[in-house]
Amino acid sequence: MRVCLYQGSFNPIHNAHLKVAKYVHDELKFEKIVFIPAFKPPHKDLKNFDIDNAFHRLNMVELAIEDFPYFDVSAIEYTRNKPSYTYDTIVQLYEIIKPKEKINFIIGTDAFIKIETWYQADKLKELLNFILFIRQNNFDETPYKLLKDKGYNYTLMHMPFCDISASEVREKIRQNIDICDIVPLKVAEYIRDNNVYKI
Repeated sequence: MRVCLYQGSFNPIHNAHLKVAKYVHDELKFEKIVFIPAFKPPHKDLKNFDIDNAFHRLNMVELAIEDFPYFDVSAIEYTRNKPSYTYDTIVQLYEIIKPKEKINFIIGTDAFIKIETWYQADKLKELLNFILFIRQNNFDETPYKLLKDKGYNYTLMHMPFCDISASEVREKIRQNIDICDIVPLKVAEYIRDNNVYKI
């Protein structure tokens, strides 16, 4: 089975996340896109990523993908209960699924340009094919080609940029602004019913 991983904070998952995953599925014909909510993203302020937050984020991803048979979610980082280094996750997944080819990994250009600062980056580049999404206007591929020359193999996707951010969603929630146009309805209802992000 051809599988592509989509790791992220998903804090919360929103419509742009789903559009990216669907685009990858349709364009590259992966049989499964697996969402992996990070438990404690090492590059984020960890005081905002406690066990309750992780529980809600995992639940919201599960709700968001219910209607997509080619999407799945993994709790591999949630159950690990420590900072979510991508390298550790990928090594563990290789042991579990034993793929016959490199694992594919969705990532935005904003994160990929910093890939050399990631934990065990030199080893990580040997384990992954990166599926790269443009996250800014006036995109210049030159610095990314330099990374490819260093062994970070990627496929550049040309989906039109969808300008939604999780921080925007959270701010709208705090201001009691409707979010049903930028997150799945089930996620909006979950956030409302569980009073997520109000504090």
